[in-house]
Amino acid sequence: MSGSRDEDKPPGEQEPQGAVGGEDVVDDPILEQGAVVLRGYVIERINTEDPSRHVSSEDLGGRPDELQDPQIKEVVDQLLKIADDLNRNAELQRLINQVQGNCAQDIFMKVARSIFADGINWGRVVALFHLAYRLIYKALTTNHLENIRMIISWVLQFIREQLYVWLVQQGGWVSGTSSVKFCPVCLFKAFWSPAWTCSGIQSS
Repeated sequence: MSGSRDEDKPPGEQEPQGAVGGEDVVDDPILEQGAVVLRGYVIERINTEDPSRHVSSEDLGGRPDELQDPQIKEVVDQLLKIADDLNRNAELQRLINQVQGNCAQDIFMKVARSIFADGINWGRVVALFHLAYRLIYKALTTNHLENIRMIISWVLQFIREQLYVWLVQQGGWVSGTSSVKFCPVCLFKAFWSPAWTCSGIQSS
């Protein structure tokens, strides 16, 4: 599925990507909130997996107070609930390793498209964020800080081109995630099973 709003435009006339939201403001609420939620996800994963490393929104190109919004916090919390399950998913880790070994935009986009090959749901959105988190964490730990904004811009480009229409249909980030409920049984099933589309969460 493609939600691209650029596909009918000739080369060189696509809408500007806007790097990350926050300091580099994206003039679209879906993309702006997506950037803030992604930064919140990355920060919380780092706090969990590497608590000695202190990372702020500003380090990731955002605003100092952007994660104080209680609605944004709730979205991040909802998406984090299946993050541990993703860490245990061998297929997702294999895809992440493909990008980590060659952090190029075409490889990232290819892997991102494969995550959504069987459809779109919130679990797979989290998988996309988890992919970005692993790349950003590697950039932080290897002192390639210049890659952070680039990686976030790739995520926003993918959201705009492939997920935008679906996100609008869900009512955006806040309304969309507030309408899902977690399925305890699903959390223990294989994330990549073609027959299993809820990926740990169900629409209510």
